[in-house]
Amino acid sequence: MYGSRFRLTRQRKVILEELSKMKSHPTAFEVYESVRTRIPDISLGTVYRNLGLLSSRGVIKKLEVSGHKTRFDANIEKHYHVRCVFCGRIDDVPLKGVIIDNDVISKETGYRILGDRVEFFGICPSCLERNGKHS
Repeated sequence: MYGSRFRLTRQRKVILEELSKMKSHPTAFEVYESVRTRIPDISLGTVYRNLGLLSSRGVIKKLEVSGHKTRFDANIEKHYHVRCVFCGRIDDVPLKGVIIDNDVISKETGYRILGDRVEFFGICPSCLERNGKHS
């Protein structure tokens, strides 16, 4: 999984462990704040570099969500997300049995599919409640 010349250093291990605990699809800064509770002297730059390396190696997912800060996801299985248009919160979408098949799309369009990104957007329950919009 990790490939050649990739060491799972203590810092990377802690970053992965902390990211795995966070279901909020955190930003690099949020991961940094969590990691600092275990490695107080780690720098924000170190967390950024390691998140970049881990995502480039396919160990984690880098979520580049339209118009918002980059976020990270420890769940590398194929799944989809919903983003709140007010606060930027991101949650997993529990779509059981709905899978976008890139091979089928490639055959039907002639494109060589490099990846996909399906993004749902709406208003999260917290923002609905805060704004008094229950519909």
